[in-house]
Amino acid sequence: MTGFDDITGQLEQLAIEVPSWAYGNSGTRFKVFGQPGTPRNVHEKIADAAQVHRVTGLAPVVALHIPWDKVDDYAELGEHAAAHGVRIGTINSNTFQDDDYKLGSLAHADAKVRAKAIAHNIECIRIMDATGVRDLKIWLADGTNYPGQDDIRARQDRLAESLAEIYAELGDDQRLVLEYKFFEPAFYHTDVPDWGTSLLQCMALGEKAMVCLDTGHHAPGTNIEFIVAQLLRVGRLGSFDFNSRFYADDDLMVGAADPFQLFRILHEVVRGGGFPNPDVALMLDQCHNIENHIAGQIRSVLNVQEMLARALLIDRDALAAAQSSGDVLGAHQLFMDAFYTDVRGDLAAWRESRGLPADPVKAFWESGYQQQIEAERVGGQAASWT
Repeated sequence: MTGFDDITGQLEQLAIEVPSWAYGNSGTRFKVFGQPGTPRNVHEKIADAAQVHRVTGLAPVVALHIPWDKVDDYAELGEHAAAHGVRIGTINSNTFQDDDYKLGSLAHADAKVRAKAIAHNIECIRIMDATGVRDLKIWLADGTNYPGQDDIRARQDRLAESLAEIYAELGDDQRLVLEYKFFEPAFYHTDVPDWGTSLLQCMALGEKAMVCLDTGHHAPGTNIEFIVAQLLRVGRLGSFDFNSRFYADDDLMVGAADPFQLFRILHEVVRGGGFPNPDVALMLDQCHNIENHIAGQIRSVLNVQEMLARALLIDRDALAAAQSSGDVLGAHQLFMDAFYTDVRGDLAAWRESRGLPADPVKAFWESGYQQQIEAERVGGQAASWT
């Protein structure tokens, strides 16, 4: 029987990467609701992200999005992050907000548009060079809305050629991480709609190309943990974008919609050697449209920690024995017993033993930080993904 004390050594290794854009104003295509105290630049985003790590000890890395987070001096930005107790993480490119990308970017029929998108991604690699970051993450909005609009096969060929040009610019210790999404903003077909397409493109590129799995980028009912198992099996799962959804790409707080699914996913991550593993980045990607940005991120990283703790409590030897003997109900009970184990009290006590607040959300609200930034961040342009 695995107890909480048996898993604390593994829990200490949990490091979650938070996205800079989660601290700016975000929303849906209908409305972006502003919030008082919203950062006006990447320095303020990093300062806010540092609050998550301060009260949880779980989020030491902040991913950037280019061009939203462009600066003139990346060395200074790295020093700013370090002064706040965090570091810069994955560089995310953006080929979906320029008018030239209306009909695609890396898969566009026009070679000039493709060249522009390629150049942007190479610019992101140069930023990786300046910051010492390992991963370039590419998510593409490329696709079509109507049958016959473009040649699907030709788009795959053009995409492969574009990715190859970007891949050739990577340094020895850098990676290209290709994210997939089954629809939106393209509605008939998306050029990288699923893990199979991403994996095929990555395998053609080479060993430094990996797949990013966003938990909200699948059709309803998809067995995401099966995809996790497969990608880990072939050594191509580079990163996660954790969020939660009820219907489509809702980008809600992690674990809010289906904590059992999060548990199942993390079980496969542990089973497949994805944790603890520095080659599998555990990152959040969510947009806080109505809840407080910082508190929402705190809640999300805590939900990941809680479900990871439950997954680590699975008695794997007993589970393997039940599985090999064909004990269907026994194996299922072992799995469910771990899921239903309430670890919140143990986690709270463990946090306190490490000098962290037992209730990080409460500690954030009581710190006065939110009130401080609301008073200080008056004027200027609030950061947003629009």
